[in-house]
Amino acid sequence: MDRLESMEVFVKAVDLGSFAAAAAALDLSGPMVGKHVRFLEERLSVRLLNRTTRRQSLTDFGRAYYERCRIVLAEAEAADALAAEQLSEPRGKLRVTMPAHFGRHCVTPILLELARRYPTLELDLSLSDRFADLVEDGFDLAIRTGTLDDRAGIIARRVARQRMIVCASPSYIARFGQPAGLEDIAGHQAVIYRRLGHVLQPWLFPRVDGAVAEIAPAGRLRLDDLDAIADAATDGMGLAWLPFWLVRSRIDAGRLVRLLPDRADYLYDCHALWLQTPHLPLKVRLAVDALAAGLPRLMS
Repeated sequence: MDRLESMEVFVKAVDLGSFAAAAAALDLSGPMVGKHVRFLEERLSVRLLNRTTRRQSLTDFGRAYYERCRIVLAEAEAADALAAEQLSEPRGKLRVTMPAHFGRHCVTPILLELARRYPTLELDLSLSDRFADLVEDGFDLAIRTGTLDDRAGIIARRVARQRMIVCASPSYIARFGQPAGLEDIAGHQAVIYRRLGHVLQPWLFPRVDGAVAEIAPAGRLRLDDLDAIADAATDGMGLAWLPFWLVRSRIDAGRLVRLLPDRADYLYDCHALWLQTPHLPLKVRLAVDALAAGLPRLMS
């Protein structure tokens, strides 16, 4: 006899309180229900049920075995559901929160392409630098850049790494020169990113020994939009520390110059976060896989 089927019959008999009720629910004969239970007892060499003509009750071992069987059957159903999803399409609403700028330029195009591929998928996207709470705000997925806080019950997967570079316009360099090393940055004006409600973000540079150097440059311009920082740097207002993908076209066109090219780039991690769950919904898994495949191409 099949052990998993016998477990299902045993659990149903316990849940419904009798072999007859389990037989009716599973479309089996009463004697067949008894055979399944005896099969388990003989296999285990332990009695699971105390049975009389009027009632049945679990033995102490039977009660513990019953709880384990429920877990096994639930996991088997989840595995079957996972296999079924492989042949289906993602459905329903996918709610995603992401940083405004990174989300608009990088994340949203990938998710829109996913929506084009699967017409049954709905997107509900929030582009904001506010750190939304997955549970309280009801999001399926969150995209975060930078260092993550440890949070119980949250799963994180790195989906990309942004290369951060220092750049300035040719007009700024003609007037003020360019830094030869990290120690020279303090003598220059900088256009600084400041996320609303947060302290100023230091500029980070990897060292040869594996440590990270932090520099807090001086600057009278503080902006909370990376496009605006790139515009200000292009206008000659100072140095800027920005993702390479954002300023690549300006550098190629000669409107910005990459500084300190001999130094290794700092790699700024980008993560997808979701709530820990025994069975990850197909819509979330496909979105994370699409971001992990698409974002690195944009970052290079």
